[in-house]
Amino acid sequence: MAVSMLEPAGSFPAAGLGRRLASAFYDMWLCLALMMTLTLIYQQGILRLIYGSEALKTLSDAGALDRDPILSLILLAGLLGFFGLFWSKKGQTLGMQVWRVRLQQPDGRSISLRQALIRFVVAVPAWLCGGLGIIWIFFDAKSRSWQDIASGTQLVTLPKGTFK
Repeated sequence: MAVSMLEPAGSFPAAGLGRRLASAFYDMWLCLALMMTLTLIYQQGILRLIYGSEALKTLSDAGALDRDPILSLILLAGLLGFFGLFWSKKGQTLGMQVWRVRLQQPDGRSISLRQALIRFVVAVPAWLCGGLGIIWIFFDAKSRSWQDIASGTQLVTLPKGTFK
């Protein structure tokens, strides 16, 4: 996906912690719905075709489906696709659009898929360290989180009236 200049263009202030958390909370519900849908398709569609209904029920009752590495990879790929496509195309997930937060390169261009992958991978420890990677915005002179620093991106707040 080609990197392009995002609209509206201009110099915007860094997104604050409240907006970051609010948009993440909104996107969390969308991601949960995505993961539930992917799990349903995989377990009730693909596995049912492979094993049949009775064998699938037996596997489920025995707990054999509790730690399925293939499902884990499908969910991981689904989440990466969700964030990667939204971030690299418009710089915004649906939650970011609602809270007028945009992910961009420092010059205002959209991010690359490589930057999206780096950001996605670094976000995991940033959240798992008690959110230290997220509140790092208070310690960084440019209000960047760990994933912003690692991927060379920034989160900005767009002015009112830019929701499309």
